[in-house]
Amino acid sequence: MTARAAQAAPADENRELVLTRIIDASPEALFRCWTDPELMKQWFAPKPFTVPVVETDLRAGGASLVVMRDPDGNDYPNPGVYLEVVPNQKIVFTDAFTEAWAPSQKPFMVATVTFEDLGGGKTRYTATARHWTVADRETHEQMGFHEGWGICADQLAVLAATL
Repeated sequence: MTARAAQAAPADENRELVLTRIIDASPEALFRCWTDPELMKQWFAPKPFTVPVVETDLRAGGASLVVMRDPDGNDYPNPGVYLEVVPNQKIVFTDAFTEAWAPSQKPFMVATVTFEDLGGGKTRYTATARHWTVADRETHEQMGFHEGWGICADQLAVLAATL
């Protein structure tokens, strides 16, 4: 297979998990909820988890850190790097790097979040998690991807509607 053919090959859908919602909020409001650390703290983890720390350097190559805390006080840091940021349209990030292109110990996924303006104050919100392996996708699914990311999308929609 040539390099050009490899680039054109479709993504392995067996490694992806996707959540799509129509949300009653503008792409601008949703993007703001995804990029303003104080807003992210309000919706980014399914309750009763909290998000005490959010750090963002919102640019390709910029580091991010989101710390989720469970009800028992255990923290789950999620460092990563932004790969692409298109204001009000798309955010792509990964845990494959931690900061300044330093590789993480165990890359798990690349996430792509898109905000498609449907007009009338509605947005098609799509969150895609593309995993390195089918086993990683299965692990993420067993961890409750659909339920957890669904709860977060509901929390996001409620918050975005207030902006």
